[in-house]
Amino acid sequence: MIFFEHLVQVDDPLREPATLTRAQLWQGLVRRAVDPTAFVLGLKSATIRARRRSGDGEELDRTLDFGTFTVDDTVRLEPPHRSRTRIAASARFAASTLNITIEEPHPGALFLRFVYEFAGAPDAAPDDPMADELRRQAYRSADHDTMEQIRALARRGALG
Repeated sequence: MIFFEHLVQVDDPLREPATLTRAQLWQGLVRRAVDPTAFVLGLKSATIRARRRSGDGEELDRTLDFGTFTVDDTVRLEPPHRSRTRIAASARFAASTLNITIEEPHPGALFLRFVYEFAGAPDAAPDDPMADELRRQAYRSADHDTMEQIRALARRGALG
């Protein structure tokens, strides 16, 4: 079930010239998968437990340490356009998926599409529209922060 979906514009042609290439944007998503501590608020450390080729992509099994709890996930990188993160269910969290896709409706117009999907939680509370909206706002903010971090890496020449 899709909980939330939105687009983040990579460059605003009305305010600035294009600053990121599609290749740099992809390298930013790879960096987010391999070293997520700079991208995820509150993340203390990340350990890649396994890394393997899978078809035309690559998969990383990770453990994310937030200090008071850990999360196990698998990131599938599908070059050069999609990152899929599957979060394992735990006593604390329902299983979920985050897909990030690079979209280019016309040359030079780059966007990131973020799609959050959740399986039903074992102890799911009744629908709470306010809590859902707060969660959407938090995701939106985190996704814009991801884009800002990718821009910062590109400015430093870290994305090729």
